[in-house]
Amino acid sequence: MTAFSLVELQQAARNHGMPLEALRYDITPVGLHYLLIHYDIPPVDPQTWRLEIVGRVARPLSFTLDELRARPSLEVATTMECAGNGRARVDDRPVSQPWLDEAVGTARWRGIPLRDLLADAGVAGDVREVVFTGLDRGREGGEEQQFERSLPLEEAVREDVLLAYEINGQPLPPQHGYPLRLVVPGWYGMTNVKWLTRITASAETFVGYQQRYAYRYGSRTTRRADRSTGSARGRC
Repeated sequence: MTAFSLVELQQAARNHGMPLEALRYDITPVGLHYLLIHYDIPPVDPQTWRLEIVGRVARPLSFTLDELRARPSLEVATTMECAGNGRARVDDRPVSQPWLDEAVGTARWRGIPLRDLLADAGVAGDVREVVFTGLDRGREGGEEQQFERSLPLEEAVREDVLLAYEINGQPLPPQHGYPLRLVVPGWYGMTNVKWLTRITASAETFVGYQQRYAYRYGSRTTRRADRSTGSARGRC
């Protein structure tokens, strides 16, 4: 096994996994839930923050946090895991948080069903994917970017997919995506975009950096470069 790099040590100092003792809890306390922050935690002014729903929709929408919280809500308990769990044991590992097996946690998330907002916006019949953009920014792979990932439309409109503003009965803390994050039960952590600011309905396949390179699914022949079902990094 190769030595850990300075970047990995810096990652380990700002992130944390779930300690084994937390397995005694059915719902992981917020402070013990695994955490991975990829770029810096963005500052958010709740008075000026908006969620925009744009793209191939009949009615582009914009919401304040209070407007979202006033809508009918749903609570979902789900276990979330980083796709890079176990990468510390892998040779030729991607440079990121050096997890062993601790990148997991179970939380109760409350928010608005995404399908309701997409229905209000009127998604066009040719939409294939829904792209989620966070406020967190950074430079990676030579590209200046905000963190973005997409979901196939059929996954985005599942009844349990949330735009969450609470975790375990309390407002999202900054490190978990305040004021709003995507929660997609059954998908790895990087899918659950934090600090959400824009949702774009698209008729095209999304090819942003985090989709085409940083996290991707591959066959066995490509798995050596993309460990843990293709993830170069994880995010929660």
